[in-house]
Amino acid sequence: MLEIVVKTENWQRHERVSADELAGLVRRIGGEDDRFLVLQRIPDLPDVFAQVWHETGGDYTLEHRDGAADRHFGTTAGTPEAVTAALTGWARREDGWDAGFAWSPLDMGPVREVPPLDLDEGDRRDLESRLREVLAGGYVSRAELAELAEEYLVTGDRRPVSREQATALADRLWLERVTEQATWEGETDPERLTRAFTALQEAGVTARENFTCCRNCGDAEIGAEGGPDTRGFVYFHSQCTDSAASGHGLMLLYGGFDGSSETTAAIGHEVVAALEAVGLDAEWDRDPARAVSVTSLNWRRRLVG
Repeated sequence: MLEIVVKTENWQRHERVSADELAGLVRRIGGEDDRFLVLQRIPDLPDVFAQVWHETGGDYTLEHRDGAADRHFGTTAGTPEAVTAALTGWARREDGWDAGFAWSPLDMGPVREVPPLDLDEGDRRDLESRLREVLAGGYVSRAELAELAEEYLVTGDRRPVSREQATALADRLWLERVTEQATWEGETDPERLTRAFTALQEAGVTARENFTCCRNCGDAEIGAEGGPDTRGFVYFHSQCTDSAASGHGLMLLYGGFDGSSETTAAIGHEVVAALEAVGLDAEWDRDPARAVSVTSLNWRRRLVG
């Protein structure tokens, strides 16, 4: 699998695609509302991307950027095979992936200087603390983190953080976290949790991570996530994520779609078994009215973007 996210004009998102899947996406573009792909690395890095634009009957316009504005280049290609080869090489970070094309620097206009934040120490501390908390949770994208940075201190007509300032702050903290996670080795506890949830999903239990903002919303919306053959559900919401990231364990909420205590208890047993199968410790007193707790977690979830 390629360590990239591919985004399309029609709002699809494809994470960790294979080379063949990327080739299929390149061949597909060209029609209305489906004319481009944007590729980002995992984890996403500011101003690092590759992209391709194509309208049926015309050439392919290929671009890539590697950080600073003077590292943004464009070219054209005549076939989807040539584009696929270049993008696959870019995704794999292969030496010479860009050979064979006549690349030209792209002038995107002057770079605006971002003014420093004008915040008192308390607001600055609160804002950065919240952003780091969300980063530690691991489910946020760079764009979502920047949006949070812009909106967090808004009160009435007061908007102390501009969009440009928010993006700069979010990118700085994001890169700090990316540097930190580069030192992590082996499978992390959140990755084990994802394996357990994947197994439950395949066994007919709707399993969702970081689902909605709270239990009321989660319980109200989880039913729409299930298919005709699902027997029950398990999820945790964003407040549970914050708790896990702060070292206080993770609460899992579960139940049966038929509303019976017997089905709920059976789902609880399945959840515990799935957690233990991947090496996670679970606490549950077998009471279907009580949540399953995942204890002794080292919450290090890798960012994607």
